[in-house]
Amino acid sequence: MTDRSFRFLASAAAFCAAFAAMSSLPAQAQGSTSTVRPGDQIAAVVNSDVVAASEVLGRIAQLREESRRRGEVLELEELRKQALEALIVDRVLITNARESGAKVDEPELDRVVANIAAQNKLTMEQLRERLKADGMDYRRFRDNMRDQMLMERVRESEVQKRIKISDAEIDKYLLDQLEKANKNPQLNIGQVLISVPEGAGESVVAERQARAEGALARIKAGEDFAKVAKELSEDSFREKGGEIGLRLAERLPDLLVDGVKGLKSGELRPTVLRSPSGFHVLKLIERQAPLAINQVTQTRSRHVLLRTSPQLTAEVAAQRLMEFKRQIESGKAKFEDIARDNSEDGSASAGGDLGWVGPGNFVPEFEEAMNALPLQGMSGAVQSRFGVHLIQVLERRVVEVDVKQQREQARSALREQKYEEAYQDWVKDLRAKAFVEMREWNL
Repeated sequence: MTDRSFRFLASAAAFCAAFAAMSSLPAQAQGSTSTVRPGDQIAAVVNSDVVAASEVLGRIAQLREESRRRGEVLELEELRKQALEALIVDRVLITNARESGAKVDEPELDRVVANIAAQNKLTMEQLRERLKADGMDYRRFRDNMRDQMLMERVRESEVQKRIKISDAEIDKYLLDQLEKANKNPQLNIGQVLISVPEGAGESVVAERQARAEGALARIKAGEDFAKVAKELSEDSFREKGGEIGLRLAERLPDLLVDGVKGLKSGELRPTVLRSPSGFHVLKLIERQAPLAINQVTQTRSRHVLLRTSPQLTAEVAAQRLMEFKRQIESGKAKFEDIARDNSEDGSASAGGDLGWVGPGNFVPEFEEAMNALPLQGMSGAVQSRFGVHLIQVLERRVVEVDVKQQREQARSALREQKYEEAYQDWVKDLRAKAFVEMREWNL
């Protein structure tokens, strides 16, 4: 899956999460289209739309809660400015999308609304009733969904048009990657870790060191490294005989890489290595030369994506994902089932499976976290511009690519590096050109 399709699928399904959060909002603040109700005030006129004062109050409450979680205290006036500006930018993006000429066909909108109902385990009639109970008109709900779809579609098109990648940039990127690869062999390290508790006294440290020295002596005397690791090691690789698995040196802790420096494949480090975690007995199981210039490592991974919003903060999304991870690790649930039921992107129906992907095809935050994982390993909560992810690596393989594929992968990687800056510049330009009239209103 390319990053472009990843971005499209993630955004297309984001609306399924919007409904679930709506019932927690005041009716005046729901959705993307402002409706100033009787007794409400207009805080600002933005192009052909307005921002209602009730919306600003709702956003202030959200910002205050977010700042409280961060341990910050913001003055009411500062909160008001931040809330109003955020809502103005929302309106600028929405009105721009409406005026762009982009269209959302009725059948396409019907499918999105039907998906929202299905993901919330509601029939269409039950969806209408839920909206009515929450003070939301069904037609207005559909209009809000249309606005969001338009905005996402226009954003993708306009931002991509701003990103220019020259042949010289691609040449430099490929040269940098080659130099990096030459300094980055693949290592498979075996480890017996005897941990030392934080703040342990001298007697405990001495006892743990003696245990590690004893393990090293047994291996030197001819005992199988894997057997000793399974018996004594105190880390997650114990059941694999201490074998960490073949990884690029840059994806391993510097302490381990330096610890096996100078060793040949199959050699044991002659001394115990001390670290903040404890005492390590190390063996270099295998050292492979860097990949050739025409080779890349592809990864097959899966994920659960929760899209963030003013109603679902990154912090809350991360907490939900960590609960999912605990359920999976304890055997109470399967990753693929949780992804099908909860992931808010197009991979949900496949259990979160993203297929085989090479370098540069995912957003940098996602790719960096994915690359750091061992096979079958699960990440913590990883935040990207799509939301918050829980990632698991299923397989890896090395494949050969031709020159054209190399350059396309480089172009994709460079576009991703430039995306966020291009997006922010686009938003600033739209904001500067927008008609904005501030109105007097009382908090």
